[in-house]
Amino acid sequence: MNSTQPLIAKLRENISRVVLGQDEVVRLTAVALLAGEHILLEDVPGVGKTLVGKAVARSLASEFRRIQFTPDLLPGDITGSSIYSTESRQFAFSPGPIFANIILADEINRATPRTQSALLEAMSERQVSIDGQTHPLPRPFMVIATQNPVEFEGTYPLPESQLDRFLLRIPMGYPSREVELQVLTSHREGEPVDFLQAALDGRQVVELQEAVRRVEVDAALNSYLLDIVLTTRKCEELHVGASTRGALALYRGAQSAALIAGRNYVVPDDIKNLAVPALAHRVIPKGYLHGGQRQAVESLIERLVEEVPVPA
Repeated sequence: MNSTQPLIAKLRENISRVVLGQDEVVRLTAVALLAGEHILLEDVPGVGKTLVGKAVARSLASEFRRIQFTPDLLPGDITGSSIYSTESRQFAFSPGPIFANIILADEINRATPRTQSALLEAMSERQVSIDGQTHPLPRPFMVIATQNPVEFEGTYPLPESQLDRFLLRIPMGYPSREVELQVLTSHREGEPVDFLQAALDGRQVVELQEAVRRVEVDAALNSYLLDIVLTTRKCEELHVGASTRGALALYRGAQSAALIAGRNYVVPDDIKNLAVPALAHRVIPKGYLHGGQRQAVESLIERLVEEVPVPA
Protein backbone atom coordinates (compact mmCIF):
# COMPACT_ATOMS: atom_id res chain seq x y z
CA MET A 1 0.00 0.00 0.00
CA ASN A 2 2.78 2.46 0.89
CA SER A 3 4.45 1.90 -2.49
CA THR A 4 1.30 2.81 -4.43
CA GLN A 5 0.65 6.22 -2.90
CA PRO A 6 3.66 8.08 -4.37
CA LEU A 7 2.78 6.77 -7.83
CA ILE A 8 -0.87 7.81 -7.54
CA ALA A 9 0.04 11.23 -6.17
CA LYS A 10 2.56 11.73 -8.97
CA LEU A 11 -0.04 10.83 -11.60
CA ARG A 12 -2.74 13.14 -10.22
CA GLU A 13 -0.32 16.00 -9.74
CA ASN A 14 0.95 15.65 -13.29
CA ILE A 15 -2.54 15.76 -14.81
CA SER A 16 -3.52 18.71 -12.59
CA ARG A 17 -0.66 20.77 -13.99
CA VAL A 18 -2.65 21.32 -17.16
CA VAL A 19 -6.22 20.43 -16.11
CA LEU A 20 -6.62 23.40 -13.81
CA GLY A 21 -9.31 23.69 -11.15
CA GLN A 22 -10.83 20.27 -11.90
CA ASP A 23 -9.62 18.23 -8.93
CA GLU A 24 -12.72 16.03 -8.83
CA VAL A 25 -12.56 15.33 -12.56
CA VAL A 26 -8.89 14.36 -12.18
CA ARG A 27 -9.70 12.11 -9.21
CA LEU A 28 -12.54 10.35 -11.02
CA THR A 29 -10.37 9.90 -14.10
CA ALA A 30 -7.71 8.28 -11.91
CA VAL A 31 -10.41 6.07 -10.36
CA ALA A 32 -11.37 4.74 -13.80
CA LEU A 33 -7.77 4.32 -14.95
CA LEU A 34 -6.75 2.32 -11.89
CA ALA A 35 -9.96 0.29 -12.09
CA GLY A 36 -8.96 -0.65 -15.64
CA GLU A 37 -12.11 0.88 -17.08
CA HIS A 38 -13.30 3.72 -19.30
CA ILE A 39 -14.81 7.17 -18.83
CA LEU A 40 -17.24 9.39 -20.72
CA LEU A 41 -16.67 13.14 -20.39
CA GLU A 42 -19.81 15.08 -21.22
CA ASP A 43 -20.41 18.81 -21.48
CA VAL A 44 -20.58 21.74 -23.88
CA PRO A 45 -17.66 22.33 -26.27
CA GLY A 46 -14.61 24.20 -25.00
CA VAL A 47 -14.56 23.27 -21.30
CA GLY A 48 -11.55 20.94 -21.42
CA LYS A 49 -12.87 17.45 -22.23
CA THR A 50 -10.26 16.75 -24.89
CA LEU A 51 -7.59 18.29 -22.67
CA VAL A 52 -8.26 15.69 -19.96
CA GLY A 53 -7.73 12.88 -22.45
CA LYS A 54 -4.50 14.38 -23.74
CA ALA A 55 -3.22 15.02 -20.19
CA VAL A 56 -3.83 11.41 -19.15
CA ALA A 57 -2.15 10.09 -22.28
CA ARG A 58 0.92 12.32 -21.87
CA SER A 59 1.17 11.41 -18.18
CA LEU A 60 1.70 7.77 -19.15
CA ALA A 61 4.68 6.53 -21.12
CA SER A 62 2.44 4.43 -23.35
CA GLU A 63 0.94 4.44 -26.83
CA PHE A 64 -1.79 7.00 -27.46
CA ARG A 65 -4.26 7.37 -30.31
CA ARG A 66 -6.86 10.05 -30.89
CA ILE A 67 -9.89 9.12 -32.99
CA GLN A 68 -11.99 12.05 -34.17
CA PHE A 69 -15.52 10.71 -34.55
CA THR A 70 -17.40 12.09 -37.56
CA PRO A 71 -20.59 11.04 -39.38
CA ASP A 72 -18.60 9.38 -42.19
CA LEU A 73 -16.33 7.36 -39.88
CA LEU A 74 -16.67 3.59 -40.47
CA PRO A 75 -16.15 0.72 -37.97
CA GLY A 76 -13.12 -0.49 -39.90
CA ASP A 77 -11.53 2.92 -39.50
CA ILE A 78 -11.39 2.18 -35.77
CA THR A 79 -10.73 -1.55 -35.49
CA GLY A 80 -8.72 -2.11 -38.65
CA SER A 81 -9.40 -4.49 -41.52
CA SER A 82 -7.94 -7.26 -43.65
CA ILE A 83 -6.09 -5.97 -46.71
CA TYR A 84 -5.16 -8.09 -49.70
CA SER A 85 -1.45 -8.16 -50.50
CA THR A 86 -0.58 -8.58 -54.17
CA GLU A 87 2.90 -9.78 -53.21
CA SER A 88 1.87 -12.61 -50.86
CA ARG A 89 -1.54 -13.08 -52.51
CA GLN A 90 -3.08 -13.29 -49.06
CA PHE A 91 -5.16 -11.11 -46.81
CA ALA A 92 -3.23 -9.55 -43.91
CA PHE A 93 -4.72 -7.77 -40.92
CA SER A 94 -3.94 -4.05 -40.71
CA PRO A 95 -4.57 -2.84 -37.12
CA GLY A 96 -6.67 0.28 -36.61
CA PRO A 97 -6.06 3.05 -34.08
CA ILE A 98 -7.88 1.08 -31.37
CA PHE A 99 -4.64 -0.88 -30.86
CA ALA A 100 -3.10 1.50 -28.32
CA ASN A 101 -3.04 1.93 -24.56
CA ILE A 102 -4.98 5.18 -24.28
CA ILE A 103 -7.72 5.94 -26.80
CA LEU A 104 -9.23 9.41 -26.97
CA ALA A 105 -12.60 8.94 -28.68
CA ASP A 106 -13.26 12.60 -29.38
CA GLU A 107 -16.88 13.69 -29.88
CA ILE A 108 -17.99 10.08 -29.94
CA ASN A 109 -21.65 10.97 -30.43
CA ARG A 110 -20.97 12.63 -33.79
CA ALA A 111 -20.54 9.20 -35.37
CA THR A 112 -23.41 6.89 -36.25
CA PRO A 113 -24.53 4.17 -33.79
CA ARG A 114 -23.07 1.54 -36.15
CA THR A 115 -19.63 3.08 -35.83
CA GLN A 116 -20.01 3.63 -32.09
CA SER A 117 -20.71 -0.09 -31.68
CA ALA A 118 -17.23 -0.88 -33.05
CA LEU A 119 -15.92 -0.07 -29.57
CA LEU A 120 -18.17 -2.51 -27.69
CA GLU A 121 -16.00 -5.64 -27.87
CA ALA A 122 -12.80 -3.66 -27.34
CA MET A 123 -14.12 -1.95 -24.22
CA SER A 124 -15.66 -5.08 -22.69
CA GLU A 125 -13.20 -7.82 -23.59
CA ARG A 126 -9.99 -5.97 -24.51
CA GLN A 127 -9.94 -7.63 -27.91
CA VAL A 128 -11.10 -7.10 -31.48
CA SER A 129 -12.55 -9.78 -33.76
CA ILE A 130 -12.01 -9.31 -37.49
CA ASP A 131 -12.86 -11.94 -40.13
CA GLY A 132 -13.09 -14.68 -37.51
CA GLN A 133 -9.73 -13.83 -35.96
CA THR A 134 -9.38 -12.45 -32.43
CA HIS A 135 -6.72 -9.81 -31.81
CA PRO A 136 -5.92 -8.92 -28.17
CA LEU A 137 -5.45 -5.28 -27.17
CA PRO A 138 -2.44 -4.07 -25.16
CA ARG A 139 -2.39 -3.47 -21.41
CA PRO A 140 -3.21 -1.06 -19.97
CA PHE A 141 -6.14 -0.16 -22.19
CA MET A 142 -8.48 2.77 -21.58
CA VAL A 143 -11.03 4.63 -23.69
CA ILE A 144 -11.56 8.29 -22.76
CA ALA A 145 -14.59 9.40 -24.74
CA THR A 146 -15.93 12.93 -25.01
CA GLN A 147 -19.37 13.93 -26.13
CA ASN A 148 -21.43 17.07 -26.55
CA PRO A 149 -24.98 17.31 -25.16
CA VAL A 150 -27.51 15.62 -27.44
CA GLU A 151 -29.32 18.90 -27.92
CA PHE A 152 -26.39 20.09 -30.06
CA GLU A 153 -26.58 19.90 -33.85
CA GLY A 154 -25.14 16.83 -35.56
CA THR A 155 -25.08 14.45 -32.59
CA TYR A 156 -26.28 10.85 -32.32
CA PRO A 157 -27.31 9.59 -28.87
CA LEU A 158 -25.15 6.77 -27.53
CA PRO A 159 -27.01 3.43 -27.32
CA GLU A 160 -27.64 2.09 -23.81
CA SER A 161 -25.32 -0.84 -24.51
CA GLN A 162 -22.52 1.61 -25.32
CA LEU A 163 -23.15 3.77 -22.24
CA ASP A 164 -23.05 0.65 -20.06
CA ARG A 165 -19.40 0.09 -21.03
CA PHE A 166 -18.25 3.29 -19.35
CA LEU A 167 -17.36 3.00 -15.68
CA LEU A 168 -18.13 6.68 -15.06
CA ARG A 169 -19.84 9.54 -16.83
CA ILE A 170 -18.27 12.81 -15.72
CA PRO A 171 -19.62 16.31 -16.41
CA MET A 172 -16.92 18.97 -16.69
CA GLY A 173 -18.67 22.23 -15.87
CA TYR A 174 -17.32 25.74 -16.26
CA PRO A 175 -14.21 26.73 -14.29
CA SER A 176 -14.22 29.57 -11.80
CA ARG A 177 -13.08 33.06 -12.80
CA GLU A 178 -9.78 32.60 -10.94
CA VAL A 179 -9.07 29.34 -12.74
CA GLU A 180 -9.87 30.87 -16.11
CA LEU A 181 -7.37 33.62 -15.40
CA GLN A 182 -4.76 30.92 -14.75
CA VAL A 183 -5.73 29.24 -18.02
CA LEU A 184 -5.25 32.46 -19.97
CA THR A 185 -1.83 33.00 -18.42
CA SER A 186 -0.65 29.41 -18.90
CA HIS A 187 -1.62 29.45 -22.59
CA ARG A 188 0.31 32.61 -23.36
CA GLU A 189 3.18 30.76 -25.04
CA GLY A 190 1.36 27.68 -26.29
CA GLU A 191 -0.51 24.59 -25.13
CA PRO A 192 0.86 23.45 -21.72
CA VAL A 193 -0.25 19.86 -22.35
CA ASP A 194 2.20 19.66 -25.27
CA PHE A 195 5.08 20.05 -22.80
CA LEU A 196 3.76 17.61 -20.19
CA GLN A 197 6.17 14.81 -19.31
CA ALA A 198 5.23 11.22 -18.47
CA ALA A 199 4.75 10.45 -14.78
CA LEU A 200 4.22 6.65 -14.97
CA ASP A 201 4.89 3.88 -17.46
CA GLY A 202 2.53 1.13 -18.55
CA ARG A 203 4.00 -1.44 -16.17
CA GLN A 204 3.39 0.81 -13.17
CA VAL A 205 -0.22 1.40 -14.23
CA VAL A 206 -0.82 -2.36 -14.51
CA GLU A 207 0.68 -2.84 -11.03
CA LEU A 208 -1.68 -0.21 -9.62
CA GLN A 209 -4.62 -1.89 -11.34
CA GLU A 210 -3.64 -5.19 -9.73
CA ALA A 211 -3.38 -3.45 -6.35
CA VAL A 212 -6.94 -2.17 -6.76
CA ARG A 213 -8.23 -5.73 -7.00
CA ARG A 214 -6.62 -6.56 -3.67
CA VAL A 215 -8.57 -3.83 -1.84
CA GLU A 216 -10.92 -5.49 0.66
CA VAL A 217 -14.69 -5.01 0.57
CA ASP A 218 -16.61 -6.08 3.67
CA ALA A 219 -19.68 -8.28 3.24
CA ALA A 220 -21.86 -5.56 4.77
CA LEU A 221 -20.65 -3.13 2.09
CA ASN A 222 -21.43 -5.64 -0.64
CA SER A 223 -25.00 -5.71 0.67
CA TYR A 224 -25.07 -1.90 0.88
CA LEU A 225 -23.92 -1.61 -2.73
CA LEU A 226 -26.54 -4.09 -3.94
CA ASP A 227 -29.24 -2.31 -1.92
CA ILE A 228 -28.46 0.87 -3.87
CA VAL A 229 -28.62 -0.98 -7.18
CA LEU A 230 -31.87 -2.76 -6.27
CA THR A 231 -33.41 0.55 -5.20
CA THR A 232 -32.96 1.87 -8.74
CA ARG A 233 -34.77 -1.18 -10.11
CA LYS A 234 -37.73 -0.71 -7.75
CA CYS A 235 -37.99 3.05 -8.25
CA GLU A 236 -41.33 3.97 -9.86
CA GLU A 237 -39.71 6.95 -11.60
CA LEU A 238 -37.33 4.71 -13.52
CA HIS A 239 -38.27 2.53 -16.47
CA VAL A 240 -34.97 0.59 -16.29
CA GLY A 241 -32.72 0.38 -13.23
CA ALA A 242 -29.00 -0.26 -12.96
CA SER A 243 -27.71 -3.49 -14.49
CA THR A 244 -25.44 -6.12 -12.98
CA ARG A 245 -22.59 -4.51 -14.94
CA GLY A 246 -23.50 -1.30 -13.12
CA ALA A 247 -23.13 -3.05 -9.76
CA LEU A 248 -19.73 -4.40 -10.82
CA ALA A 249 -18.69 -0.93 -11.98
CA LEU A 250 -19.63 0.59 -8.63
CA TYR A 251 -17.78 -2.21 -6.82
CA ARG A 252 -14.57 -1.82 -8.82
CA GLY A 253 -14.77 1.95 -8.70
CA ALA A 254 -15.11 1.88 -4.92
CA GLN A 255 -12.00 -0.31 -4.67
CA SER A 256 -10.08 2.14 -6.83
CA ALA A 257 -11.33 5.16 -4.87
CA ALA A 258 -10.21 3.50 -1.63
CA LEU A 259 -6.71 2.87 -2.97
CA ILE A 260 -6.44 6.47 -4.17
CA ALA A 261 -7.49 7.60 -0.69
CA GLY A 262 -4.65 5.55 0.79
CA ARG A 263 -6.68 2.64 2.17
CA ASN A 264 -6.67 -1.10 1.45
CA TYR A 265 -10.35 -1.38 2.40
CA VAL A 266 -13.57 0.22 1.15
CA VAL A 267 -15.73 2.45 3.35
CA PRO A 268 -19.39 3.41 2.70
CA ASP A 269 -18.44 6.85 1.36
CA ASP A 270 -16.40 5.25 -1.43
CA ILE A 271 -19.60 3.64 -2.70
CA LYS A 272 -21.87 6.57 -1.92
CA ASN A 273 -19.71 9.18 -3.66
CA LEU A 274 -19.43 7.12 -6.85
CA ALA A 275 -23.10 6.14 -7.13
CA VAL A 276 -24.07 9.07 -9.37
CA PRO A 277 -21.18 8.98 -11.89
CA ALA A 278 -21.29 5.16 -11.97
CA LEU A 279 -25.05 4.60 -12.22
CA ALA A 280 -26.83 7.69 -13.59
CA HIS A 281 -25.99 6.90 -17.23
CA ARG A 282 -27.17 3.29 -16.85
CA VAL A 283 -30.77 3.96 -15.84
CA ILE A 284 -33.70 5.07 -17.99
CA PRO A 285 -36.37 7.33 -16.46
CA LYS A 286 -40.00 7.14 -17.43
CA GLY A 287 -40.97 9.67 -20.05
CA TYR A 288 -37.40 9.34 -21.28
CA LEU A 289 -36.11 11.72 -23.94
CA HIS A 290 -33.14 9.84 -25.40
CA GLY A 291 -29.89 11.23 -24.04
CA GLY A 292 -31.47 14.12 -22.13
CA GLN A 293 -32.50 14.78 -18.54
CA ARG A 294 -28.99 14.16 -17.21
CA GLN A 295 -29.23 16.50 -14.25
CA ALA A 296 -32.70 15.25 -13.30
CA VAL A 297 -31.52 11.62 -13.33
CA GLU A 298 -28.42 12.46 -11.29
CA SER A 299 -30.58 14.20 -8.67
CA LEU A 300 -32.86 11.16 -8.55
CA ILE A 301 -29.92 8.80 -7.97
CA GLU A 302 -28.64 11.08 -5.19
CA ARG A 303 -32.04 10.92 -3.50
CA LEU A 304 -32.26 7.13 -3.84
CA VAL A 305 -28.79 6.69 -2.33
CA GLU A 306 -29.75 8.84 0.67
CA GLU A 307 -32.74 6.54 1.30
CA VAL A 308 -30.56 3.42 1.61
CA PRO A 309 -29.40 2.78 5.20
CA VAL A 310 -25.62 2.98 5.59
CA PRO A 311 -24.08 -0.02 7.41
CA ALA A 312 -22.34 0.69 10.69
